[in-house]
Amino acid sequence: MAAASAAARMLSDGGADDEERWLAEGIAGVQQNAFYMHRALDSNNLKDALKYSAQMLSELRTSRLSPHKYYELYMRAFDEMRKLEMFFREETRRGSCSVVDLYELVQHAGNVLPRLYLLCTVGSVYIKSKEAPAKDVLKDLVEMCRGIQHPLRGLFLRSYLSQISRDKLPDIGSEYEGDAESINDAVEFVLQNFIEMNKLWVRMQHQGPVQEKEKRGKERNELRDLVGKNLHVLSQIEGVDLDMYKETVLPRILEQVVNCKDDLAQFYLMDCIIQVFPDEYHLQTLETLLSAFPQLQPSVDIKTVLSQLMDRLSNYAASSSEVLPEFLQVEAFAKFSNAIGKVIEAQPDMPVVGAVTLYVSLLTFTLRVHPDRLDYVDQVLGACVKKLSGKAKLEDSRATKQIVALLSAPLEKYSNIVTALELSNYPRVMDYLDTATTKVMAVVIIQSIMKNTTCISTSDKIEALFDLIKGLIKDMDDAQDDELDEEDFKEEQNSVARLIHMLHNDDPEEMLKILCTVQKHILLGGPKRLTFTVPSLVFSALKLVRRLQGQDGDVTGEDVPATPKKIFQILHQTIEALSCVPSPELALRLYLQCAEAANDCDLEPVAYEFFTQAFILYEEEIADSKAQITAIHLIIGTLQRMSIFGVENRDTLTHKTTGYSAKLLKKPDQCRAVYACSHLFWTDDQDGIMDGERVLLCLKRALRIANAAQQMANATRGSSGSVTLFIEILNKYLYFFEKGTPQINNSAIQDLIELIRTAQSDNTEADPSTEAFFSSTLRYIEFQKQKGGSIGERYEQIKTSS
Repeated sequence: MAAASAAARMLSDGGADDEERWLAEGIAGVQQNAFYMHRALDSNNLKDALKYSAQMLSELRTSRLSPHKYYELYMRAFDEMRKLEMFFREETRRGSCSVVDLYELVQHAGNVLPRLYLLCTVGSVYIKSKEAPAKDVLKDLVEMCRGIQHPLRGLFLRSYLSQISRDKLPDIGSEYEGDAESINDAVEFVLQNFIEMNKLWVRMQHQGPVQEKEKRGKERNELRDLVGKNLHVLSQIEGVDLDMYKETVLPRILEQVVNCKDDLAQFYLMDCIIQVFPDEYHLQTLETLLSAFPQLQPSVDIKTVLSQLMDRLSNYAASSSEVLPEFLQVEAFAKFSNAIGKVIEAQPDMPVVGAVTLYVSLLTFTLRVHPDRLDYVDQVLGACVKKLSGKAKLEDSRATKQIVALLSAPLEKYSNIVTALELSNYPRVMDYLDTATTKVMAVVIIQSIMKNTTCISTSDKIEALFDLIKGLIKDMDDAQDDELDEEDFKEEQNSVARLIHMLHNDDPEEMLKILCTVQKHILLGGPKRLTFTVPSLVFSALKLVRRLQGQDGDVTGEDVPATPKKIFQILHQTIEALSCVPSPELALRLYLQCAEAANDCDLEPVAYEFFTQAFILYEEEIADSKAQITAIHLIIGTLQRMSIFGVENRDTLTHKTTGYSAKLLKKPDQCRAVYACSHLFWTDDQDGIMDGERVLLCLKRALRIANAAQQMANATRGSSGSVTLFIEILNKYLYFFEKGTPQINNSAIQDLIELIRTAQSDNTEADPSTEAFFSSTLRYIEFQKQKGGSIGERYEQIKTSS
């Protein structure tokens, strides 16, 4: 009755709700027949027990359930069958029935599916009893199961067979071990079951309407572990040594994988092979395993499987240095490289991202297993270039990402860009990146140099390096100015500037070549980059000048020794390039830095020329009043430190400087610049520059300007204005008074103090900060008086109290 109702239910069809109902009915049928089966077992009624167990198993004949629901039904029946197996085992142990008779009896069940489930169950007991060789029973069972050719029902039946037999295989050390050939029988049993299950699994894809193909693919994916468990069982058989794996197991498995011509099965089974069998087996059978990849379907994701294989083997190599000779012995790199080439050749339509991903995995494998073989690394990069040849810049973001990974791997492994520079194909791979990604990669390279403090010490290597980072140091042909982000651009150029500071060689000749190489590249970088890169080059060159201080000589031609004069010529050309930006303030600062360096090298004409260029910039290019103030104070400060100039040159420069100071737009700025010029005529550490008359002249001129500023304030605002300028000049008077300038005496200081007091009394609006400044100055005078000695005596005549 139950079998008939199950058959009737197979004829109907329905949706998801119907499937839930069918599952519930199936489970109810299993439970009901299991109840009667257990009652028959309790009364030792074997005939009824087999009848009800067959009716229970008939519920598994349904074709209406999805694999997921069928699995639920199967597990209910499976639990009951385990109980039945325990009963059979106990009965045969007590001698209540013969296992041979039982094995014959269950073969008379009416329907083939229940009959085979019962046969497998009793077969398990039969093997356990050892009344027949395990290999014979297993061979009989695996052949019998051919009777079910429905894919879903057949898969679960064979899965049941695999489950109940896995601990009864005639393996080495097993209680079921037979003669020497028993291992072959165990392997043959598992292989046969695997092959039949895979055929059933593949057949599922081709049954049913075309519209449900995707749905069937998902259902098959849920069932894949049923097939894969066979390979796991094979890997656990102790008798499967390397020789058997190489000669029998792997060839049989690969034959089935290739011949099934199903992309889902091929991908999953290749992955299973890689995951379940030992690494040393893969290494020793690498050629056989790799030979299968080009034969797989074009739609199989080969790159993922191959990558997993290379990852496993590279981890195996990293686990112990003792296995590395094996990799060399089997020529693992050559085999992987050859296999990848054949896969790409066999699949001409493979996307670029797939091919590049394969090369990334091969490169990762190479760097981990053969880090000392740069020729291998360059060979991988060359193969990638060959694949990309004939193509324009990559537009696929995924492929671009893989190229970046390919180029970054050597940097991360060797932590030294110098090593990467030895790879001839490295820049050729970079040429296929778009402009934006080229810049990203260039930043990665620079960051690697910074992180590892890599010293690049030859002009040839710097030439190669700048070729790699050309995306940052010059405009690319396809660059779009309107797409340039200002903040990103600044960060990129700052990274280039930091890189220039990292370039060094102890040999002055080679360092000069390095500077010339850098200059050649950055001067071609366009005006927008110069303000970032020129200062770094200038200061790197000035460091070399400091090392060469004292050397001199005429400079003619290109191939001359590294001398300060030669370097100053390069510096002059480099700073002059800033005129196209334009950036006169920066150029002026750099000219003054060079002038100071020339001073330290005792090169008066060179220093004078740099000052001349600075004055030309000030006159012709710097128009902003604030920029003029900054520039004139920089000129004053630099000129004050110069000791190389003769009287005539110094007079010319100081005259120019004081003249520019007096022509600033605002009177307060004029005043401050003029009194700052007083320091040009009195220096402690330089002989002959102690011109007190001109110091006093500057200070008096500053007083006149301060007085004019106060009068202008009175005319425009109706008040006498601040006396801050007078107090500042007073402090200058005190400075030179202490330095012993004869023209600055106590009477002049006293007169200035009285002048400030008078101005304060006339000012109706008191400024607290000015008053505090003046009070602090007077306290300083009193402090100097209290110090005693010659200084105290000189200050004694100055009265600070009103």
